[in-house]
Amino acid sequence: MSIVSWIILGLLAGAIAKFLLPGRDPGGLVGTTLIGIAGAFTGGWISARWLDRSFSKDFYDPKTWAAAIGGSFVLLVAYRLLFGNSRD
Repeated sequence: MSIVSWIILGLLAGAIAKFLLPGRDPGGLVGTTLIGIAGAFTGGWISARWLDRSFSKDFYDPKTWAAAIGGSFVLLVAYRLLFGNSRD
């Protein structure tokens, strides 16, 4: 997949992670979007590095999506724990 595909996947993974973890985010829409993109890259990297799963060339691979959504979810939880009170 190209870098543009990973960015698109990250945008969608961030939206899905936000749907799975509702509530106010400290960064709003832009912060959640950037976390989704970073989560897709992070999830893919962790999947390739420690789970011996090579990067897929197919955009519609369910394991690639699971890694991207999982990475986005973990980063969103960490972001809320670190900066959760910044929008009070």
